[in-house]
Amino acid sequence: MKIRKILISQPKPTGDKSPYFDIAKKYGVEMVFRPFIKVQGIDAKEFRQQKIAIPDYTAVIFTSKHAIDNYFRLCEETRFNVPDTMKYFCTTEQISLYLQKYIQYRKRKIFFGKSGKLDDSQLHAYINKHNKERFLLPISDVHKESESIFDNYKINYSKAIMYRTVSNDFGPDEPFDYDMLIFFSPAGIESLLKNFPDFNQNEIAIGCLGASTAKAVTDAGLRLDISAPSAQSPSMTSAIEEYLKKNQ
Repeated sequence: MKIRKILISQPKPTGDKSPYFDIAKKYGVEMVFRPFIKVQGIDAKEFRQQKIAIPDYTAVIFTSKHAIDNYFRLCEETRFNVPDTMKYFCTTEQISLYLQKYIQYRKRKIFFGKSGKLDDSQLHAYINKHNKERFLLPISDVHKESESIFDNYKINYSKAIMYRTVSNDFGPDEPFDYDMLIFFSPAGIESLLKNFPDFNQNEIAIGCLGASTAKAVTDAGLRLDISAPSAQSPSMTSAIEEYLKKNQ
């Protein structure tokens, strides 16, 4: 089956430069960026039910921009003025730079890792150096962070659910005429089946990023045609291109 239209279940890249756009032009396919899931912040009332008082913490660990947005939103909704002495620990430099939306970056104590993972050695060193702080970890209702990582750090920390991942439902008149679907999380597969309970894959190619997403595809009884990362395809875009080379 010739691939003409591909659904990428992520927001459209900002700017004009992206491997997705290059692939679309090279192979004459239409790329539609349409997330199957979206992030929804919990309100202050629901947050208080977790019995977590934000002022009790002297440091925050951020794993995503969503975590930053919802932390500062809840600080505002609970009328907590974040002190200049607050320390911030981020899994990547890119995430740390996003803090500029809310604070004066150069005047704060900000630390970040290199790998994007909580067990990053550089981030681990920073956290251990400041292990007398009380750490808050903003997370979603569906998260992968393992408490054992923080047990190894030997720090005083608490997890706080500040946002949730929900299905980004399709409208009744929204067309679903794709030849390929690309997913990036198990929640995307759940949303697909929620929106289309009678979904029949037939010749539609399905691709995904990551082992947990691949498992969600096969557990749902679907056929997995494209998977990344792999030795041949380290990224999702390279995996898509490799598939198109063989099948167009």
